[in-house]
Amino acid sequence: MKKPWDNPKKYKHPTSPHHIEPTPPMVSIVGNSGAGKTTLIEKLIPEIISRGLCVGTIKHDVHGFQMDKPGKDSWRHKQAGASATLISSPHQIGMVMDVDRERQPIELVSLLSHVDIVLLEGYKRAKHPKIEIFRPEAYPEPICRDDEHLIALVSNVPMDMGVLRFATDNIKGLTDFIIDYFHLTV
Repeated sequence: MKKPWDNPKKYKHPTSPHHIEPTPPMVSIVGNSGAGKTTLIEKLIPEIISRGLCVGTIKHDVHGFQMDKPGKDSWRHKQAGASATLISSPHQIGMVMDVDRERQPIELVSLLSHVDIVLLEGYKRAKHPKIEIFRPEAYPEPICRDDEHLIALVSNVPMDMGVLRFATDNIKGLTDFIIDYFHLTV
């Protein structure tokens, strides 16, 4: 499988110490718990990839998380006091790092500079493009009704929120919209 850095059109090595990688566009997939954010992202990723684009994701977790398994070497390094632990293999890189505050997506996206687009799960209060998934059985009202950053709605319920609405099974149409909205090219 080709890696993003194997394509010189998409990834350029820094040519000077002042080189700054371009920031890929970000879109938040938002909705209340149980709306289907993760499921929507799971369907969008392969459809966007099938168009020849590289996708990165950032998941917002307000409750905190543990990525490493207790007892494993990198977990032991972290427990011993390392402020950052990176694990590398021929196929993956993972990192756990202590932070002094929650980071906004724009502060994290530089870690994904090699991708064409970043799908964010959550960040419903952030000031960047959002696609809300709305299911009335999960919650009674859309959360982005008056949000100027809402660019599309995914719902099987007809409603006018001033943006395009896509049925939950119209992944190809939603992908076409995302590609057009962000002017993505292969």
